[in-house]
Amino acid sequence: MFEQATTALLRAVLDEVCEKLPRDETGARIHVACKILEAAKTGETTPEVLLQIGRKALTQASTMWP
Repeated sequence: MFEQATTALLRAVLDEVCEKLPRDETGARIHVACKILEAAKTGETTPEVLLQIGRKALTQASTMWP
C-alpha cells in the first residue's frame, strides 16, 4: 500500500508518539495508528504533521478508555 520509506516513517512516528505508553495499551496504540494511517492515505507524509496528528490522537485515546 505504501512505499517502504513511507511505511518506515509511519512506524517511527507511531513509536515516538507511543514511546511512554505501556505496550499493553493496545486500544490507544490502535487509535493512534489509525489516525496516522488516515492522514497518510490522504497524502500527508510530513513527519512534523504526522507527529502532531498522532499526539492529538493519543490525547483523545486517553479519554476514551478509563
